[in-house]
Amino acid sequence: MSCELIIRPEAEADLAEQFDWYVERKKGLGYDFLTQIRLVFREIEENPLHHAAIYRKARRALVRRFPFKVFYLFEAEKVEILGVIHARRNPHGWQQRVP
Repeated sequence: MSCELIIRPEAEADLAEQFDWYVERKKGLGYDFLTQIRLVFREIEENPLHHAAIYRKARRALVRRFPFKVFYLFEAEKVEILGVIHARRNPHGWQQRVP
């Protein structure tokens, strides 16, 4: 199954912030981060029900190699990325993004 993937502006901002942070740390690391994010997005698109709902209808996927969680909604053949949040940040802050 493959779904339409929508990345909310808040999630885009999360990605841009983290990309910039990793770019400042080590050459190429920001691109490694984005590669891992793309892999998670592809996994979610191909099998959106693989991850359990953890808050209302929101689901969570973990990013390999980097301490991040991708939160998303799946409804009617559409995946909506809510956020890409560092694992050590407020564990409940992303919940305000869930409708």
